[in-house]
Amino acid sequence: MEVTAQPQMPKVWRAETKPHKFCPGCGHGIVLKALGKAIDELNIQHNTIFGCDIGCSLLTWDFFNLDTIQTHHGRTIPVLVGIKRVRPELVVVSYMGDGGAYAIGAQHLVSSANRNELVTVIVVNNTQYAMTGGQMAPTTLPGQKTETSPYGRDIKLTGKPMLGPELVASIAPEGAYVARGTVSNVMQLKNFIKKGLENQIKGNGFSFIEALSACPTNWRTNAAETWSFIENEMSEYFPIGELRTPDEKKVGEKRKVTSNGAKH
Repeated sequence: MEVTAQPQMPKVWRAETKPHKFCPGCGHGIVLKALGKAIDELNIQHNTIFGCDIGCSLLTWDFFNLDTIQTHHGRTIPVLVGIKRVRPELVVVSYMGDGGAYAIGAQHLVSSANRNELVTVIVVNNTQYAMTGGQMAPTTLPGQKTETSPYGRDIKLTGKPMLGPELVASIAPEGAYVARGTVSNVMQLKNFIKKGLENQIKGNGFSFIEALSACPTNWRTNAAETWSFIENEMSEYFPIGELRTPDEKKVGEKRKVTSNGAKH
């Protein structure tokens, strides 16, 4: 009896869901939902690599139906940069907290932004080191109490909170996309993330999105207090919006000149 080979069906990416592993009220789940929606809308699941850092962000290692890598603390950006350089056709996402980006990983953030690497970086800013108990972080607000600043952050001793997107926007070349969103406006945050992914896909340059997020467990706040802290105190110090959008004309002209070998 002759066996006829069955036609191979294309792989179907089904929209599935699963409960996240974060504390109740944590903003990570909202940021990840926005990222997931952006990936679905762009239909890039088949060639996206997701990289996560140490800290609360490591709990995302099996959250998506994507090829995922979990890195050492602060090293997510260079790992994803390496993947992108070897496999430029892939879309890579580097996901981390404010400590991984602005403290131990600051060198990699600055260097990658300066080189205009074709990666998309998402930083979740909840103003403290959450997984290890709520210690003061680079983004802790002036006067904010944490486990290591029980009387409130004193900027005379510790300096002012880090303004990550502003830093990146000041050093990245023309093709960069830089924005800051918030979990209190999910659609806007999703659109920022989507633009950051599109910027990478177009080959324009470095894409950086900070998301203001919540940590009621370590903030010791109820629902109303948590939302008020995000929308009032955090948003006042960390302005929401796009800080840098690529000049498509200049980027295109530069790419054309470079491809012709006239200038590098």
